[in-house]
Amino acid sequence: MANPIHQFEIQPLVPFSIGGVDLSFTNSALWMSIGVIASLSLLTLAMKSRSMVPTRGQLVAEGLYKFISGMVRDNVGEKGMGYFPFVFTLFMIVLLGNLLGMIPGSFTYTSHIAVTGVLALIIFVVVTVMGFVKHGLHFLQLFCPPGVPLWIAPLIIPIEIISYLSRPITLSLRLFINMLAGHLMVKVIAGFSLMMVGMGLGGMLGSLGPMLFNVLLIGFEVFVAFVQAYVFALLTCIYLRDTVEMPH
Repeated sequence: MANPIHQFEIQPLVPFSIGGVDLSFTNSALWMSIGVIASLSLLTLAMKSRSMVPTRGQLVAEGLYKFISGMVRDNVGEKGMGYFPFVFTLFMIVLLGNLLGMIPGSFTYTSHIAVTGVLALIIFVVVTVMGFVKHGLHFLQLFCPPGVPLWIAPLIIPIEIISYLSRPITLSLRLFINMLAGHLMVKVIAGFSLMMVGMGLGGMLGSLGPMLFNVLLIGFEVFVAFVQAYVFALLTCIYLRDTVEMPH
């Protein structure tokens, strides 16, 4: 059986280093670049004509725009539309990383904690900085909402601080674990099918069960790819809401 972990290994495609620092162009960087090209091509070419009768590409681009703009308005408010480019970019990065990873022989960069961790850390920094920029020290009310009795404040404040600091951890782990687990399961079940094929006619017939299950699992993984991108963008909007509304 092929090693199911092999699909997550980062391989240098163009070895390069400066002063002992490895700056090689890897398979991860390649598929990130493909994701950038795919998103730019979709959004640029699809909206190039802007015809009254939209093409399929234009429908997809407009649908994505309306979907994310509606998410931002519903969860951050009209004042939060300034964050739309940020949320839209994050959504496309995660969505394309998840979907491109479903192509055989590709690389799922969202299955690496280094990638999801950096994205989550960027969100955490943006929320924290913008919170203090817009609200000043009043942003600290997030850790002790008005109306909390003084006697319970020493308990509430540490809980709120830990909850706030854990945001980038939970955000990055949720995406990373879902992508990792799903791809591992698909590869393991596919390995079982291949092993059974080598056991003769009975094994070939027995391999149909795992094979059909894998087809269903791949379909479910495509669904999960959309859901995880949606959840990532949705939580980003919820966190950004603290920078628009006075914490209470």
